[in-house]
Amino acid sequence: MSAMGIGVIGAGVISDTYLENLTSFPDVDVVIVGDLVGDRARAQAEKWGVPAHGTAEDVLAHPDVQLVVNLTVPASHVEVSSAAVAAGKHVWSEKPLGLDRDAVAALLARAREAGVRVGSAPDTLLGSGFQSARRAIADGVIGEPLFAQTAFQTQGPDLWHPNPAFLFAKGAGPLFDMGPYYFSALVSLLGPIDRVAAVGTRKQDERVVHTGPIAGSTFPVEVPSTVQVVAAFESGRQSQSLLSFDSALERHGVLEVHGTEGSIFLPDPNGFTGRSTYVRPLGVLRDGMSVDQPLVEIAEHGPAVGRGLGVLDMVRAIAEDRPHVASGELGLHVVDVLLAAQESIDTGGFVSVASTVGPVPLLPDGFDPLAATRTER
Repeated sequence: MSAMGIGVIGAGVISDTYLENLTSFPDVDVVIVGDLVGDRARAQAEKWGVPAHGTAEDVLAHPDVQLVVNLTVPASHVEVSSAAVAAGKHVWSEKPLGLDRDAVAALLARAREAGVRVGSAPDTLLGSGFQSARRAIADGVIGEPLFAQTAFQTQGPDLWHPNPAFLFAKGAGPLFDMGPYYFSALVSLLGPIDRVAAVGTRKQDERVVHTGPIAGSTFPVEVPSTVQVVAAFESGRQSQSLLSFDSALERHGVLEVHGTEGSIFLPDPNGFTGRSTYVRPLGVLRDGMSVDQPLVEIAEHGPAVGRGLGVLDMVRAIAEDRPHVASGELGLHVVDVLLAAQESIDTGGFVSVASTVGPVPLLPDGFDPLAATRTER
């Protein structure tokens, strides 16, 4: 069995979970870690047993790298991914795929011309929790889906992140930081989005770092820190979403889909596992009748891994000549939705979403991350 060679660009906080998982999958071989800060690349390579480290250029030039995992900051995603495509590499990007819809569309076009693939986080879509709920919906447990509600509320990542300024900079905030999880899930469940309307507020111009070596320092808030979005889908379905870094109430992972024959409560789309339940309609309601609706559990099946699962699915999809789940086209559509929401905040009213995307495939039955399946390189 021969694994696909992987190079990681970006050795920041999120690289730990990627490297932990990628170094455990038999079908991939992480051969180099690159970063702007040489010591950080070396430390991560040594920590996870990766044989080489260096700069981004070293990763792109490495002869054994066939797929680049781009874990840089959002503002650099398109630039780094484009360089990987130009080097003839497949590329997986952390979310969002980019911050400009034309630049992302151009990246995908260049990848098609080069015969390489682009994948985009979040790959939580491949987790056992979401996949099990999707299959239950496809099996008809709630009938025909009609509308959805999502909510993410927190006091803000400045409470726990040692260097949170980038999460409040242009291209981030709750809309671009957390929105990809929720809108990727909604598009996977309800199809492409046609138009959105949004409102946003920013009550603080500066916030304080609460932990780590720069605790007590302040940083600017450049984007709305609370956003509410109404989405109209091409299918005629609809959704409403709350994304906030200003909430005293910590409430994460609300994802509900309501259909003609029931309502389903899905796991947190920022996680790979979790409980899914659904309820049936009450039927006729008469005086004195109970309005309690018993929750029906949905059995959870599938891989319970973590970040890097989308990379593995890409690797196997390339070998099997099938579409991968977390595709660049899905990433582009979600970026388009988020930018349309930002434009709606700025201008008011509905804003059309120019892009579309085909049905998002389910992960193949029996997908085992720890199996060795590749036979050629």
